[in-house]
Amino acid sequence: MTRKVSNFSDLIQRVTANCLLHPLAAGRYDAAGGDKEDNSSPSETEENRYEEEGEEESSDEDEEVFEDEENDEEFFEEEKMVGARVLKVKQMESIMEEVFETVSSMKRAYVSLQEAHSPWDPERMRVADVAVVAELRKLTVLRERFRRSSDGGGKQRRKRRGNRGGGGVSVREVVAPYEAVVEELKKEVKAKEVEVKNLREKLESAVAISSNGSGEKKPGRSQSKRKLGIQAIAAAPTPELFEATMAQVRDASKSFTSMLLSLMHNAHWDITAAVRSIEAATASTNNYHTSTTSIVSAHHAKYALESYISRKIFQGFDHETFYMDGSLSSLLNPDQFRRDCFTQYRDMKSMDPAELLGILPTCHFGKFCCKKYLAIVHPKMEESLFGNLEQHNQVQAGNHPRSEFYNVFLGVAKAVWLLHLLAFSLNPAPSQFEASRGAEFHQKYMDSVVRFSGGKVPAGQIVGFPVNPGFKLGNGSVIKARVYLISRT
Repeated sequence: MTRKVSNFSDLIQRVTANCLLHPLAAGRYDAAGGDKEDNSSPSETEENRYEEEGEEESSDEDEEVFEDEENDEEFFEEEKMVGARVLKVKQMESIMEEVFETVSSMKRAYVSLQEAHSPWDPERMRVADVAVVAELRKLTVLRERFRRSSDGGGKQRRKRRGNRGGGGVSVREVVAPYEAVVEELKKEVKAKEVEVKNLREKLESAVAISSNGSGEKKPGRSQSKRKLGIQAIAAAPTPELFEATMAQVRDASKSFTSMLLSLMHNAHWDITAAVRSIEAATASTNNYHTSTTSIVSAHHAKYALESYISRKIFQGFDHETFYMDGSLSSLLNPDQFRRDCFTQYRDMKSMDPAELLGILPTCHFGKFCCKKYLAIVHPKMEESLFGNLEQHNQVQAGNHPRSEFYNVFLGVAKAVWLLHLLAFSLNPAPSQFEASRGAEFHQKYMDSVVRFSGGKVPAGQIVGFPVNPGFKLGNGSVIKARVYLISRT
């Protein structure tokens, strides 16, 4: 009995302790009105309470995790932006370094381009010009890189905002710099074309002036200009080029003759006596008897003087060096010698002979000029014309005077020298011929310097003296010899 009571007492204590420990159960019971019966058991009520507490705790934890994830995303976004800024700065620094290096290279190339102008070096100038253009193109590429890198962030922002046209650099933006370079090159080409045109006009004017010494254009000059055009564009020696150069020789010879005759008149020379002296020299060369009276009329004295100049300057034309030395290159290696002669022709045809001799006074052409000047203008003639022997002494010493008279002489010398180079460039070489005094006039091989009425040479005319030699060319054409005709009676 006592044992049962003690067990019952324990049970009451446990229930009481449980009620004290969980007052919410009593509260719920009271809230139900006290007399209302609760269908759920104490254990079920306790389990529901634990579940509700667990749900509240899990919801709080979810909110904390979500907040942490948002913070992490913001942190990572900030880190990305900082990294992008650092990368962009590095890119900008790299671009600027390349810009400074390219600008320095361009300055060096431009300095080389300027230095190539004096002394004139076409090959060095071409290389420097290519280098300058290459550096400019590098700058253009760097500019485009800079634009793309600086516009990258803006493009990303435009993409996030959904703006139109943020898909990349347009083709027009990429091509624009190259189009600008092409336009600049086109402008340079046009400027060069204008410069070439002006130089051609100056050349034609100079040739026209040298033809008669007064600047008046003569009829028939258009043919000579066409020949000069052929000469300017020829890339290989041709008979047509030789004919055009021979026309230059005649024009230059006429110009020098006119100046020399004018100086003789100013020095009060006896022109008739001078002509008789020239005739006597021609007659002795051809073993022809001459009379004491001149066959040349007073107003034809220029033809006798031109004949004298031509005979002196063409002497030795058949030799590869005008007999200035004993060279035999044309016989030992004819093909190479022909190529070398035409190369010299192309190099020299556009040069001013005075400038060339100022740089290389003792070159082969310089020696030729000295030899021919001393042969044409003997000391007594020069002293009579100029009152001194200054030019003669300079030429004899191997120098070249800067006088107008010597400059006009250089025009004849250069024309004959170029003709000589062309003659030895052609295969077969042209054969030179000259009409002898007293020979019958032959229309196919001769051309009269004196024009007759009706344009036709009358019968009974013979050669009084040759003025310029003629040539037979490899293609069968003939350059007529110019002669002064007289009546047989």
